Amino acid sequence: MQRRAYAPGLAAVLAAVTVGVAGLTGCTAGSGGSGSAIDSKAGGPAAAAAAPGKYRTLLEPCGSVERSTLRDLLPGVDFLPQEQRERVYRGTSAVTYDTDRRAGCSWKADGPDASHQLTLDFERVVSYDPTVSDDDRAQQVYEGKQTAAGLTATPTPGGTATGAPSGPAKPSGPPPATGAPAPSAAAAGPSVAAVPAAIPATTPEGLEPRVLADLGDAAFLDDVLTRAGSTAQHRTVSVVFRTSNVIVTIRYGEQPSRITEVPDSKELQEKAQGLARKLAEKFDE
Repeated sequence: MQRRAYAPGLAAVLAAVTVGVAGLTGCTAGSGGSGSAIDSKAGGPAAAAAAPGKYRTLLEPCGSVERSTLRDLLPGVDFLPQEQRERVYRGTSAVTYDTDRRAGCSWKADGPDASHQLTLDFERVVSYDPTVSDDDRAQQVYEGKQTAAGLTATPTPGGTATGAPSGPAKPSGPPPATGAPAPSAAAAGPSVAAVPAAIPATTPEGLEPRVLADLGDAAFLDDVLTRAGSTAQHRTVSVVFRTSNVIVTIRYGEQPSRITEVPDSKELQEKAQGLARKLAEKFDE
């Protein structure tokens, strides 16, 4: 009899437990739906991280220029003793903390007619914003350099730059005759007044600083003539281009020995652009 009385009681307990579990399950399901609503408000599934850049390392800059190219860019090297000539060809590495992120090299050779300098700077840009790709961040850095050079123009598909330098215009034409009065700001206008009177015409017409087409993903050229000391004139041509997440800066300069001689823009620009194209090909290898 006791065993018969016990069975119904056990059944009742099991039934109560079953009801409780069902209620708990229903409550849990409701909580899940509420949680999904919260996730939806928070933006739904996480967006995919922006693509990394093409390059994870950099070329070794001192070894990236062939000796034949250096000989052409630094003609004075042929007049140096053998040991000094080899030292010039090796170049001088820039001091950096991480050669996978920033690297550079420089060369200089003094000849009987002129002194030439060449500097390379390689910068690999990394975006720390997961929503911005390395390439996009590199483009931002590049545009900052282009703006600093006073250029805002963009090249057309035909290779011609549209627009003009955004900064003060650099005058062209022959330097003023000896003893001739320097033009006044009122007569010459702000573009001439912005350039020191001691510095003659900087860049011939057609060779002004400009955006370049068909070089990397974006490129520009700058050309600046300055005084070295109180007499000699020094011209520096810079070519800056971006290829994916790497920005390459080339600076090529010449200072003639004769104080009356002005470095040739056309020759310096052609040589600097030629080196830029060779480096762009090396990065694509």
